[in-house]
Amino acid sequence: MAHAAFMGIGAYTAALLLTGWGFNFFFTLPVGLAMAGLVGAALAASTLRLRGDYYIIGSFGFQVIMYNVFLNWIDLTKGPFGIRNIPKPQAFGVAFDTPARYAALTLAFLVVSVWVARRVGESPYGKVLRAIREDEAGAASIGKNVRRYKISIFVVSSMLASLGGALYAGLISYVDPFAFTIHESIFLQALVIVGGSGNVFGSVVGAAVLITIPEMLRFLDVPTTVASPIREILYGALMILFLRFRPKGLLPERVSPGVGR
Repeated sequence: MAHAAFMGIGAYTAALLLTGWGFNFFFTLPVGLAMAGLVGAALAASTLRLRGDYYIIGSFGFQVIMYNVFLNWIDLTKGPFGIRNIPKPQAFGVAFDTPARYAALTLAFLVVSVWVARRVGESPYGKVLRAIREDEAGAASIGKNVRRYKISIFVVSSMLASLGGALYAGLISYVDPFAFTIHESIFLQALVIVGGSGNVFGSVVGAAVLITIPEMLRFLDVPTTVASPIREILYGALMILFLRFRPKGLLPERVSPGVGR
């Protein structure tokens, strides 16, 4: 429930380094990844013992804290006024300043991220993570350091979220706190629920579905003041329907033939 907070860390890190220090966009990425990773490790270590609803409440609290940091630390983040005039990414003399070029850049990062996620999931490390998910006590009983594995995957997740935030900042050339609220975290959670939490491509499919369906409202000539609440209703309705009738999402987790034998 705090994914938007880590997106905000990546977005603000990129925005501050680009506008205040003149960094190249691509050099801001490792700094944002490191910042999000450190914060993610601290959050994971402090919430590790929480379970179920208590973990959700803990992560929700962190989301609220970070939103208020973005909103009220005016000397750093410019508060509700946001950071403007963020330069577009450039590399080897090519400026990603058109929709087509930025889409290509984003697609490249998406492909790399999916590849990394698949490699992690198929590795021995990923198999241990699945074992912890299914039976934490059982994984610990065979000598696996559950605490270390949990913190490490939380760090990886936080870093990927910060990457998305940096790309978002580069896309719109403006960052403010209102892009990283609890509503955004709920939307990101909905992507996973609709697409399928056990499949790497599930989030991609979920994003395509949840972004495409509300865009259809444009063809219905719905006023902007009405369209936004309708989108929220659609997201909530889809989450309820999928949790009730298709809890594994559109792309369920694929189980290896040898599993369960």
